[in-house]
Amino acid sequence: MGNTSMAMRIVEALGGPDNIREVTHCATRLRIALADERKADFARIEAIDGVLGAFSRPGGRCQIVIGGAVASVYEAVVAILGSTSTPAAGTSATGMPAHRHWPKSARAWAGAVFDYISDAFRPLLGVLLGASMVIALANVMVAFGGMPAGGAAQEWNLLKAIWEGMFMLLPVMIAYNASRKLNVDPWLGGAIMAALMAPRLAGITGGITVFGVVLPIRDYGGNIIVPLLMAVALAMVYHGLARVIAGSVQLVFVPFLSLVSVYLLTVLLIGPFGVWIGDGLSAGTAWLDAHVPFLFALLIPMLYPFLVPLGLHWPLNALMLVNIQTLGYDFVQGPMGVWNFACFGATAGVLALAVRDRDSAMRQTALSALLAGLLGGVSELSLYGIHLQHRRIYRWLLAGCAAGGVSSAVLGGLFPSVLPDGQTVHGVTTTAFAFSSLLTIPVFDRAWVYASSIAIAFVVAMTLVVVFDYRTPQCAVSSAKPGRSADDAVHDAPLPDALVPSETSNGAVSADADAGTSETESSHAVLAPVDGTLIGLDTIGDPVFASKALGEGIGVMPSERDGMMTVCAPVAGMLKTVSRTGHAFGIKTDDNVEVLVHVGLDTADMDGESFVLQVGKGDAVQEGEPVMQVDCHAVAESGRSMVVVVTVVNSAAMTSVTPLLTVPASGTPLGRGNLSQGESDMSERQTRAVRVGDPIIDVER
Repeated sequence: MGNTSMAMRIVEALGGPDNIREVTHCATRLRIALADERKADFARIEAIDGVLGAFSRPGGRCQIVIGGAVASVYEAVVAILGSTSTPAAGTSATGMPAHRHWPKSARAWAGAVFDYISDAFRPLLGVLLGASMVIALANVMVAFGGMPAGGAAQEWNLLKAIWEGMFMLLPVMIAYNASRKLNVDPWLGGAIMAALMAPRLAGITGGITVFGVVLPIRDYGGNIIVPLLMAVALAMVYHGLARVIAGSVQLVFVPFLSLVSVYLLTVLLIGPFGVWIGDGLSAGTAWLDAHVPFLFALLIPMLYPFLVPLGLHWPLNALMLVNIQTLGYDFVQGPMGVWNFACFGATAGVLALAVRDRDSAMRQTALSALLAGLLGGVSELSLYGIHLQHRRIYRWLLAGCAAGGVSSAVLGGLFPSVLPDGQTVHGVTTTAFAFSSLLTIPVFDRAWVYASSIAIAFVVAMTLVVVFDYRTPQCAVSSAKPGRSADDAVHDAPLPDALVPSETSNGAVSADADAGTSETESSHAVLAPVDGTLIGLDTIGDPVFASKALGEGIGVMPSERDGMMTVCAPVAGMLKTVSRTGHAFGIKTDDNVEVLVHVGLDTADMDGESFVLQVGKGDAVQEGEPVMQVDCHAVAESGRSMVVVVTVVNSAAMTSVTPLLTVPASGTPLGRGNLSQGESDMSERQTRAVRVGDPIIDVER
């Protein structure tokens, strides 16, 4: 799918341009603030080809995982928003939020703080990665004798200046991004931070006496806490002045008064307070590393697999920069690298299984994610493209994290790092902010200790995935036969005996005529949840279902059009998912067939009106058991289609999933092979009406 088409579908599923207040992006994700999160359909977003995942965050925010093409999709989304005739709701003509929506709960406040910190760093991802690569390549040249280390080579100093210059001016960049995040002129925030750093950059130390008051001169180079706090104060002053100063003179007096007042406030209060916080964070984590190194080496890699999917890892990344600025080195990146390579090892295991099983789709996904990880240090492609879709893999991933963490603690204790000033630190350290990839291994002191730890994490995770698989046995069976592709399995697998019907005396089809049972007793059948007429997914009028993005399935046009309609369970199992608005539910059977029942089209917009669930999430249900009551009259009055869509969500993991849309000619088995013959036997079939309990989908595991 083209980026423009994908962007259009994303904007539409989010409730349209008027519902989007703000959009940014990081290495793999779109981050969007919504005016009304109830209008967003995340299931519909996840069904879009190219979207790896979508989820909401507190405070009306959401994240959409795209992968490596995120920048292009972001530009397409911005172009769509910019092409609308009126600004999006809650925004100014420039696309910035016209007013702030204050969080309403402690959870929302926490989410807003994390988003603020993340958005201040996220645009710098590329330059931080580029600078760390420069130092890594320089260290490689030193290691292989291509250039002497230290000040003995002008080339070394030149390359080192690229990193040190970026790191020194990092507070200005963060101040710019943070001010923009808070809807303040970003150049104003950058100017204040530059003014704070100017005396130190000019070689002035101690303090400056102004009107008899000594203003301390501090080194803010590389500091991240101060610009974050300063931008908050600037936003309060800036917006306060904008409310009281006449519009005709705001251009002059708002920036002037903000610049002077916030500069003085930061020199006297915010700056010292920010430095104190940074020193405290560094001292606290250094104490943990020194006194409980095993716990620290295990805690960091074991936390990251859960923090990264939520976007909560950026504060820890910020802590690494704080350590470099305050201590002159960092000791968090070593354990963090263990998590990254355990993640990449699990992906390598998936790739090995995909190659063995000739699973071309997973092979392509895993290969792309593995290369992005090993060469770029990007873990999101592995997480969202594979790991979060196959949760079983997490146990092997965490085992790799634990093995690498223990080895890092043991080797770091036996072979401590030695800092330039002669200080000994028990653990892997670095003086540069480096993304965890193969190319950045040389930036670590005791690089062989770091390399050994990440190698152990990689190998353990990969081995466990290969040996124990990342799929359930049922999901793996169709691709576990050497020499056969998924298509081969679909066309060649024999039809289960339970689904080979015979003809009764009245011509009805029965699964076991001798036993007097009907075909509804087949454990391989998905049953009709309502009375009605079957229709194909390509004719129901919904492009997501028609694309089979939510699995193979069928539609049932209900016979009931007025009054209350009962929707029954199409299979026996556990009610695993229930939509917030009650219009859809998912059941997982004991043998891991996942069936979705979606009542009506665009019924999510009804906010739960007309839908009454009779069971709750986590309840066990039997096939044919009532699950939901629907007010058909209300749905019809809203102008929405009443079609009930039933799909097997994990169709790709099945040997075959065949909608029983038509009835074969008399005496012809109702099997998968006969229902997919194409045009040659279409004349022998007829569309059919069904009643609750009739089979509508044939599933072979």
